[in-house]
Amino acid sequence: MGIGEKIKIYGLGFVLIIVGFIVAYQFVEPAPPRKFSIATGSKSGAYFHFAQRYHAILAREGLELEIINTKGSVDNIERLEKGEADVAFVQSGTAQDKAAKPENTFTSLGSLYYEPLWVFVRQELPADNLGALAGKRIAAGVEGSGTWVVAKQALELNDLLSGKAEILHLSSDEAAKGLLAGTVDAAFFVASLESTVIKELIEAPTLKLMSFERARAYTQKHRFLSSVELPQGVVSLRKNLPPHDITMLAPAATLVTSDSLHPALVSLLVQAMTEVHGGGSILDEPGEFPSTRYVDFPMNEQAVRYIKNGQPFLQRYLPFWLAVLIDQLKVFLVPLIALMLPLGKILPPTYRWRIRSKIYRYYRDLKDIEKAGVDETDVAKLDDLIVQLDAMQQELLRLTVPLSYSEELYQLRLHTNMVHDTMLNMRNSRT
Repeated sequence: MGIGEKIKIYGLGFVLIIVGFIVAYQFVEPAPPRKFSIATGSKSGAYFHFAQRYHAILAREGLELEIINTKGSVDNIERLEKGEADVAFVQSGTAQDKAAKPENTFTSLGSLYYEPLWVFVRQELPADNLGALAGKRIAAGVEGSGTWVVAKQALELNDLLSGKAEILHLSSDEAAKGLLAGTVDAAFFVASLESTVIKELIEAPTLKLMSFERARAYTQKHRFLSSVELPQGVVSLRKNLPPHDITMLAPAATLVTSDSLHPALVSLLVQAMTEVHGGGSILDEPGEFPSTRYVDFPMNEQAVRYIKNGQPFLQRYLPFWLAVLIDQLKVFLVPLIALMLPLGKILPPTYRWRIRSKIYRYYRDLKDIEKAGVDETDVAKLDDLIVQLDAMQQELLRLTVPLSYSEELYQLRLHTNMVHDTMLNMRNSRT
């Protein structure tokens, strides 16, 4: 009887826990995909270079990052909108119109580094004020490019888009050739210091680099811009390039994703961002990036926590996939705690009650027999009661209970024998 009762009672508790786990499983995040994509830019650009470094870092965790070459920031945003990329490099300021759309579901993982705005002008022209370029031929980047986004806003602030200057939409290579050939008076570039085009232009004796003396005014009007300093001689100490400190404007490179990106991948990407960009560069201090500043889209909450607090606890000490598995399983603690604690208090008393109730049932029958025989004078009826007691004794001999309840069973048998003897004495006294 004991084993059967245990199976019934504890089996019911087990079923309830399983049901709780099934319900909890509905709230478990699916495992992160092992492959996802990132939109970069041309193979000669900084975005592609950094994406390759991300690829190597993620490969250590068994993930494959597919690198998609694009035309740049505007194209990258369009790829995100079409679902053709999971993550994308985007120059700050490029997506301001799209960021304002209520249907937009993009989030930013943070800014990565400064992308300086280089404005080269012919040697004979002023190099401290964009307003001095009125009437000149200005290459301001291809329409739809990140360079044109920044250049357009800077030119608008100086009223140079109302026919007061000739705006040329040329690629970086075309603009550089035009400057060197004298067919372009000034040109805008948003590029890394490592760019071959920038290195060529900064060494050209016929050109000079514009210094934005009113940089603070630009950064106040456009918050995605920063003011950065290019120190004298930092490009080449031997040639003293640049020949003096240059104040530059700089948007920031940012990483943008749809809000459907798995949270575990977010933390891994921010980890890669920190490893690649956290050491600083000529234009930014160590630890300055990744940052929650200079972004067009709302910050991803998971990324904010990582940037502020560092790597998630489990990922600091465990392999990525094991950390993800444990993070998924923690949701099962809810039904485990919610059910195990009360069941642990309820099931043992229930089991004890079930065992004792069968013993107590015999006591109830025994008491009824004893009560019926106390004042009975009819010998035939006393014989019937004795027969019932004989049957009860036989049942008790076959009754099995857990060892811990044996004392109660033997007490019942003893009491049954006592009542049986009493009934026999009463019958014998009436014959």
